[in-house]
This record gives sequence, C-alpha cells and structure tokens, in this order.
Amino acid sequence: MKVEILDTTLRDGEQTSGVSFAVQEKLSIVRLLLEELKVDRVEVASARVSTGEFEAVKRIAAWASLHDVLERIEILSFIDKGVSLKWVKDAGCSVANLLCKGSLKHVTEQLRKTPEQHLQDVKDEIAFAQAMGITINLYLEDWSNGMLSSPDYVQFLMDGLKDQPVKRFMLPDTLGVLNPDQTGTFCSTMIQRYPGLHFDFHAHNDYDLAVANTYAAVRAGIMGVHATVNGLGERAGNAPLTSVIAVLHDQLKIKTSVREEKLTSVSKIVESYSGIRIPANKPVIGDNVFTQCAGIHADGDAKNNLYFNDLLPERFGRTREYALGKTSGKASIQKNLDALGIELDEESMRLVTDRIIQLGDKKELVTQEDLPYIISDVLKHANGNQSVRILNYSLSLVQNLKPVATVMLDINGEIFQETSPGDGQYDAFVKSLHKIYESQNRIFPMLTNYEVTIPPGGRTDAFVQTVICWSYKDKNFKTSGLDADQAEAAIKATIKMLNIIEDWDKNTD
Repeated sequence: MKVEILDTTLRDGEQTSGVSFAVQEKLSIVRLLLEELKVDRVEVASARVSTGEFEAVKRIAAWASLHDVLERIEILSFIDKGVSLKWVKDAGCSVANLLCKGSLKHVTEQLRKTPEQHLQDVKDEIAFAQAMGITINLYLEDWSNGMLSSPDYVQFLMDGLKDQPVKRFMLPDTLGVLNPDQTGTFCSTMIQRYPGLHFDFHAHNDYDLAVANTYAAVRAGIMGVHATVNGLGERAGNAPLTSVIAVLHDQLKIKTSVREEKLTSVSKIVESYSGIRIPANKPVIGDNVFTQCAGIHADGDAKNNLYFNDLLPERFGRTREYALGKTSGKASIQKNLDALGIELDEESMRLVTDRIIQLGDKKELVTQEDLPYIISDVLKHANGNQSVRILNYSLSLVQNLKPVATVMLDINGEIFQETSPGDGQYDAFVKSLHKIYESQNRIFPMLTNYEVTIPPGGRTDAFVQTVICWSYKDKNFKTSGLDADQAEAAIKATIKMLNIIEDWDKNTD
C-alpha cells in the first residue's frame, strides 16, 4: 500500500502567526518539496487572498508547467459562484481544493443555510469547475465535529456528492479535537460507506495528537494525508511532515514517495524562511534528538548498539552525537575522543571527565570541538598549544557613534593589529579580525548562526552562554563561550574557532 502525501506548508502553514513567505521563497519551497523531497502534491495558496499571492501562484504555475508537474499544484478555493475558480484558472493552475461545510453547525450558523441549499451550492461550484477544466478535490471543513455531533448531515452531504466529479474527498480535523480512537472509527466509517472514493485526512495539532491521528487514519485505510514542514500551521500547527513520514515508514510499514535523506535539509531551509525555530527536541529534525546525554547510553551503544532504535540518524542525513556535560560519563567522552582521533591514558581521561562535569554543573554547553582545549587546559599545555591568541583588545561604545574595536592578535608568533567600526561591539571585533586575515590572504569563516542564552533568575551578573555556528571550507561546526559579559563570551567562542581552523589548515598543508 502507498499513501499520498500532500504538503500544505505554503497554504495552511503560512497561516502560522507571523509567517509570510516571499514570492521567491514560495517558489523555492515548491521546488524543494517536489524535486528534492518528492512529495506527491503541494497546496500552495488560498484563492483571492491578495495581489501578491496571485503573482506568486502565477510564477509557481509557470514553473510547474515547464516541469510537467502542474497537476500536483493545488489551490484552496471557496463556494462563491465561480469567482475563486476563475482566480485559480487565471493564475495558471488546474486543481482546486474546494472548501465546503462538513458539519451542520457550520452550515446553519455560519452560512445561515439549510443542508439542501448548501449541497446545491457545492454542486453548482463543481459544475463551474467542470466548465473551466479544473479538477476538484473537496474539503469537508469541520468534518471532525460533523462526525461527533451531526453524522447524519455528513452522510446526507456525502450521499449527495459521491457521484459528482470529485477526485478526492478531504477530511479535516479542523479544530484538532479528535483522538486516535475517534479518528480510526470515523475514517473507517467513511471508507466502508463509500468504498469507491479516495479520502485524504488533514490533522491539526491542538491536543498534540496530529501525528497519532494521522497514524490512525492511515491504519483505517485513508489513501492520502496532509502535513506541513516543521508542523507549521494555525494555532498549534499541523502534523509535521518529518514525524508523519517516520511513523508511516516504521510503525505502519507504509510506502511513500518521500526521500527521508532530504527531510532535514528542507526543514532547515523552511526554518530560515519562516523565522520559526525548530525546537531542539523535535523528533527527527531537532538538534538534540540524535544526541545521547547519559553516559550509560553511550556505554550501551559501544556494546552492540543497545540504545539504538529504527530512527537511525543516517536515514535523515544526520549523525549520532554524544553530549558532553555533567551526565556524560567516560563512555560519552570516549565516543567524542574517538571521533576526533584522540587517545588519552586512564589518568588523563579521569581529569578530563572531572573538568567536563564541572563545566556541566555551570550549565556550559561543551561541544566536541571544545574537547582538545579542555584536554590542553587539564594537562596544563593550553598556552603552548594555542596557535592563535588575543594579546589585547579594546571595545568602545559611544552614543550616536558606531562601536569601534581594536584587536592585537598573535598567530603562530606573528603579531597583528587592526581597528574597525561595526554595527555592534562584537561585529566591530569580527571586522577587525577580517582585516587581519585578509592582509594575510587567508579565508575567514562565515558566521551562520549566533545564539545567546541567559540562565533564568534576572541577575545582572549571570553568565551568558554564546554559541556560534561557523562555515569554513565545506565544514560546519559550533564553538561556544561563557562569560558574564556577552561580548566577551562571543570573543571566547571566536578564538576557539580561530584555533580550530588553524589546526585544520596545518593538517592539510
């Protein structure tokens, strides 16, 4: 059995508060979803939203036509005597997801119509679509509440539409009110009563049950499911695509067209476009989900992978990591040392373990890249092994003037000094470093992310942890710094970075 995947990141996902994709971003996401991820269908917009939306859909439709995938582009449309359908047609699309009412309450209280009147309106809209050459999929809005409180109305509506030219009937849990037992029962009822029809299920996550409900729907025999990248969507969001795919593939052994190895990269791009950060513990794509923290887990992994499950990180283009902190233990540290190719004797290992535990008690994030410096510090060779050292620096901040930094740097015994203004104290510091490295015709790494964490409590002397992501010669890595001053913490992280790239360059010479 194969289940269709419809991604609605650009329609339902864009209804996330504060999210609005630019035209080029929309086109980029569509291409990623269809060409990279290989989802079956993409719902890209709602008809009649804005002039900007119309222009975006036109560009998407033009690209889709050129690549022979236009039938996989879908637009939400409304019952408005063909006005939305004309919008869809004029935009260059050929599939409309028509929104009708799936509960009696919506018909009588929102539309102020009888079920018979609404049924006729739906049929009229389908006839308009037929005349325009538009394929219709039909959303039964608020279907979940319809099955809970007015199942006779749902049956009346379906009986009246089952013989209409509708390609797919789409069953949304619009307000996210169902649980898996109800979802399975209601979906089974629809499939058994109308065995010749294609049904989709569309979950919302208000009770954090969207993935579980999607699982129950597919188990009941649903032929298509809807999801969004990173679970974007109105209120609590929709079913996240990554979790849905993992559950279908592993728990139900269901085939989909989606390429698992592309899920992480697409999720990160959508994270960047949307501005909505992926939680570190989000299944499959969160930063921490393939990181073992407890030392006993690392020990078990070393003994025939006792703490592995089917969610292997390599499936999703990722690697397993072992966190360094107060719960790490010797086994976690050994895993990181192995990855770096470092060997320590028992006494040195004990000293390094103790130091990492101390840092963990201070809540400092210890990265794999920090290990060589922790080792050097513990073994009292830190100064001798540092190729790059700051001899002195000055940061100035004056009202109505740009901040200025002066930096004196020792690189392998050679002294350099530069001064530069910047948009902030740390920016000025980095620009001074840029000048130094440019004067030596050397590449300076690109800063790709900058994150500051302040422990709770409101103290003005609290430590600030700065974690900076860098990109250097096709390598991506993180460094961190801890200090009571944010700029100083960032500078510490930057010096760690400079020593890392110095070591890499030496080893490749």
